[in-house]
Amino acid sequence: MTETPGPHPDNAQLDEIRDGYASDEPVLKLGATVIDGQAHADAPVQIPLSVLNRHGLVAGATGTGKTKTLQLMAEQLSEQGVPVFLADLKGDLSGVATPGEGGDKITARATDVGMPWTATGYPTEFFTLGGMGSGIAIRSTITSFGPTLLSKVLRLNSTQESSLGLIFHYADKNGLALLDLKDLRAVISHLTSDEGKADLKDLGGLSSATAGVILRNLITFEDQGAAAFFGEPEFDTADLLRTAPDGRGIISCLELPGVQDRPQLFSTFLMWLLADLFHDLPEEGDVDRPKLVFFFDEAHLLFDDASKPFLDAIEQTVRLIRSKGVGVFFVTQSPKDVPSGVLAQLGNRVQHALRAFTPDDAKALKAAIATYPHTAYDMQKLLTSLGTGEAVVTVLSAKGVPTPVAWTRMKAPNSLMDPSSQATIDGIVDASQIKSKYADVVDRESAYELLTQRLEAQTPPAADAPAAPQAPASAPAAKPPRAPKEEPNLIEQVAGSTAFKSMLRSAGTVLGREITRSLFGTRKR
Repeated sequence: MTETPGPHPDNAQLDEIRDGYASDEPVLKLGATVIDGQAHADAPVQIPLSVLNRHGLVAGATGTGKTKTLQLMAEQLSEQGVPVFLADLKGDLSGVATPGEGGDKITARATDVGMPWTATGYPTEFFTLGGMGSGIAIRSTITSFGPTLLSKVLRLNSTQESSLGLIFHYADKNGLALLDLKDLRAVISHLTSDEGKADLKDLGGLSSATAGVILRNLITFEDQGAAAFFGEPEFDTADLLRTAPDGRGIISCLELPGVQDRPQLFSTFLMWLLADLFHDLPEEGDVDRPKLVFFFDEAHLLFDDASKPFLDAIEQTVRLIRSKGVGVFFVTQSPKDVPSGVLAQLGNRVQHALRAFTPDDAKALKAAIATYPHTAYDMQKLLTSLGTGEAVVTVLSAKGVPTPVAWTRMKAPNSLMDPSSQATIDGIVDASQIKSKYADVVDRESAYELLTQRLEAQTPPAADAPAAPQAPASAPAAKPPRAPKEEPNLIEQVAGSTAFKSMLRSAGTVLGREITRSLFGTRKR
């Protein structure tokens, strides 16, 4: 008598994974399940679009395939009409705009995972911080950036951060628009001068010594070329939410090679973009597909040396932006790089290989394993032996339930897995419909000019010249020629322009009301 064999444990595991990732909804297809080194094309690993606003983590050591995973996800989001934001630190992701190059390895991977590969380029906008590069310039006014994020960039301690908040409060209340670094420098110089002693005293908690330290840090920051990142026209984050004429989502690629030596700056600018989106977007509740998926690369830079209030603000923003229809994926080397309060909110996990070369590596590996559901895989062995283009995945199902852990062989991106040519990038930038909105820097009247005029008004006239009538401290005085002032009828014509909107966003105090600030101290609209 022949004994009927019981179910093979590998088959039971495969069935569990297959059932866990099955979905009738639109999905992102990541790849195929792997068991004992064998890919199973009939058990695809995929993420429902409806859970992408539950956020996620893409982690792994350098060279394990994180960048290609971002590229793969961005492509499929674009195909399904979802705009994407990517921060491209090394320039590798620019290839998303160019059709990929096939070959034997690509064909073999497509066959292995059972997912067709077609060379495709995707609608892309290229941006740079402050115009340092060939993309469209992203800038923020100092007023909108706020004291909390600026303190992070300047590496101020908690006392100095509180003092900078008082300086912003003074500017907000007194109608001194802080548009660029020279405006903030002018306000601090005024408060530490003989003319500003009374104003400094009124601020109470701000000492002249601390204000002087902040001023010196600010001057050093400006000397490093940071002035280019602040000013007008300020970037309108609504431009990240666009779709192409063919219905595909536009992939906004922020090129960062020009600011690699300023990691605090670009990571904090990414947080400003996210905070700005949070305050501008309406409540959406649960959505069938996200309005935007935001990939936050080199996330550890945001959390390094961050104060507890700063971390609390990140945690709260991540928690609440979900209801605005925005999904955020933090990209870093290890899950330990992300604070537990934020990590707990990341429902979708794509973990590439981890290394265990040092005791710290071993500790990080153990901590990463502890965050995964129980699985039949030997996680310690698996996470240290994954091949390039493979990952351990667990996501939320359409019902919000964690899926089984799946060793996944990832699909290859359809676009170029190398940087796009400079000619391609330049052509895309030149053809952009929004290039003209941000091309010309605007330097309108703001704190620097107002304080200069106030000082000039207080200076006695020369003995051989007739005394000019002294204007009130808050009134504009004569100044060198500037850009022509717009007449009322012209303002009506350009009310929809970026420069006009930027003026309204940063000059609320001039209209007689104090600026209201958010969790991060950013300007609320």
